[in-house]
Amino acid sequence: MYDLQEQEQIDELKDWWKKNGRVVILTVIALVVAAAGVQAWRYYQQSSAQQAAELYGALQQLVPDNNAKKIRETAATIIEKFSSTAYAPRAALIAAKINYQAGDSQSAKAQLQWVIDHATEDELQDIARLRLAGLLLDEKNYAQALQLMEAKHNPSYDAFYLDLKGDVLVAQGQPAEARSAYQEALSKAGKKSTYRDLIQIKLDALGGK
Repeated sequence: MYDLQEQEQIDELKDWWKKNGRVVILTVIALVVAAAGVQAWRYYQQSSAQQAAELYGALQQLVPDNNAKKIRETAATIIEKFSSTAYAPRAALIAAKINYQAGDSQSAKAQLQWVIDHATEDELQDIARLRLAGLLLDEKNYAQALQLMEAKHNPSYDAFYLDLKGDVLVAQGQPAEARSAYQEALSKAGKKSTYRDLIQIKLDALGGK
C-alpha cells in the first residue's frame, strides 16, 4: 500500500519512536504536571491572600475595642499561617503596638524585628525600625537605636529618622550632635508640616545656635 520511500520513512519514524518515545512521553507528562503545579500554587496564593485579608479585616475591627488578647491571637494566626502575604507585617505592627501598651516590650520588639526581617515593603520596614528604635531608646540601648537610625530608608522618612536620632543623642548627653540632627531633620521636614513645630521645640530646648 505504500511505495518504498514512504515505507522507509515509516520505518525510520518507528525506530526513532522506539529510541525516544519514552523520553517524549515523560517530557510531556512533566510539562503537564508543572503547569498543573503552577495553577495550584496560584490558587493557593489567591486563597491564602483572601483568608489573610478576612482575618486582617477582623483584626482591624478589634483594635477600637482594645481587646489585647484577641488582637494578639488574631495577629499570631495571620503571621504564622499567612506570613508570605502583605497582611502579616501589618498584623505584626498592630500586635507590637498593643503589646507595648500592655507593658510587654519584649514581645513588641520581637514583632517589630519580624517586620524588619520579613516585610517585602520598604515602608513597613522603615516604620518598624522607627518604632523599634523608640523602644530601644526607652531601654537606654542607645547604640542599637542609633544603628537602626543609620539604616537605609526611604527619603520621605528622613525627618523622622533624624529627629529620633537627635532624641538618642540628647539622652546620651551629646547636645551639639543632637542639635545638628534636629537641624537636619528640620530641613527635611515639609514646610507645611506640623511636625516641624515639634522639632523646633526640641531645638529651642537645647539652646545655642
